[in-house]
Amino acid sequence: MKIYNTITRQKEPFTPLTPGAIKMYTCGQTVYNDIHMGNARFYVVYDAIRRYLEYRGYKVDFIQNFTDIDDKTIARANEEGLTTQQIAEKYIASTLADLQNLNVMQATVNPRVTQEIPEIIDMVKALEDGGHAYENEGTVYFDVSSFPNYGKLSKKNIDDLEAGARVEVEPGKKSPMDFVLWKPAKPGEPSWESPWGNGRPGWHIECSAMVRKYLGDEIDIHGGGEDLIFPHHENEIAQSEAVTGKNFANYWMHCGILTVDHKKMSKSRGNFATFKEVADKFPYDVIRFYFLSGHYRMPMEFTDAVLNAAAQGLQRIKTCYHNVTFALENARSESTANAPGLQPYVDDFMRAMDDDFNTADAITAIFEMVKRINTTENAGKDFLLDAKEKLALLMGILGINLDAAQAKPADAAFNEKVEALIAARQAARKNKDFAEADRLRDEITALGVVLEDTREGIRWHRA
Repeated sequence: MKIYNTITRQKEPFTPLTPGAIKMYTCGQTVYNDIHMGNARFYVVYDAIRRYLEYRGYKVDFIQNFTDIDDKTIARANEEGLTTQQIAEKYIASTLADLQNLNVMQATVNPRVTQEIPEIIDMVKALEDGGHAYENEGTVYFDVSSFPNYGKLSKKNIDDLEAGARVEVEPGKKSPMDFVLWKPAKPGEPSWESPWGNGRPGWHIECSAMVRKYLGDEIDIHGGGEDLIFPHHENEIAQSEAVTGKNFANYWMHCGILTVDHKKMSKSRGNFATFKEVADKFPYDVIRFYFLSGHYRMPMEFTDAVLNAAAQGLQRIKTCYHNVTFALENARSESTANAPGLQPYVDDFMRAMDDDFNTADAITAIFEMVKRINTTENAGKDFLLDAKEKLALLMGILGINLDAAQAKPADAAFNEKVEALIAARQAARKNKDFAEADRLRDEITALGVVLEDTREGIRWHRA
């Protein structure tokens, strides 16, 4: 297995620190709003990676934080007339519900900043004691000049960054590149006691403290969006390695951005669509399939058209799977004559996933297997069973359960209506009332449903 490591800018063979076990951390949400589609892609990508690692037999300790105190959280609390804790609880619950709908596995631990304050203070104190941080009027800064390897992830040069700084150095800062570890309390804002007075953590320190508490000084994989490479992840490296003297993470993985009109989707730009808004139009598994249809490191353009294309692609796989399941009810027990083996498509899938978790090529392998299954005539029971098992296996690794009822509650009534119309049409045909049967078929077609008259019976799916 090879993983593209951002810090070396190349694919590297994956070797965990401990055989059979993986320590993995990804930066989670700042909880002040519902997640947008760009956030949702991030969650699905790392869930698929985790699922494949677990399929390969690794025990994965997966930590993903929630930033539940931040300027944005405070501003949202003021807007809604709630406390920051109430805002955090509201949007953490909303995020977890969205992730459940996307079939994202729950993290081993979802630490929250407000629950990790002692560990954060301890780490800031260790940085100060080690000469890597300094305090000025209640604000504690990390001294970037004290860490010679600063810039090794982003490949940025400190001198160039300082020369290019367009703002005056803040009062109390030694250098424009120094960043806040602890900030003093403002009137009316949540705060905690510390050696530097009442205050709260800066953004970057929280992840370093959480990784150290839950996973230790060194981890296997650290992931996030590519927009976090600098300064967030660069600062995490500096903080963590300044304290421990050890290599913070062996592999750095970064998910590409989601774009709208080729511009990054973000709340600050106002060009975002929340996951809930999109899920009102598209089933959850279609959204998940869409996210995995591209390579995780590449940007993805978000439009209804690409989601419709994903829906059609997923339906091809589902139709094949359900046709196989349907055919098994009346399948012959003997072997299929000259039946092609399906293992080569599984091997192609695994090769793609072993090559930096290339879900795009892995899905291509599934489509090729579907094509082979669909063109195999007079399939016997052994072939059909093998086809069903392999389709379920590969789609399951991607986090899509082909046996699950993926329809939303609102679709239940639609499904019942279609089934009732089909039953009425069958009754009309049996009574030789072909005019009524044709009328009912037209009514079914008008609902966007495709009927398939097979020798095993009537099958249907949405167009």
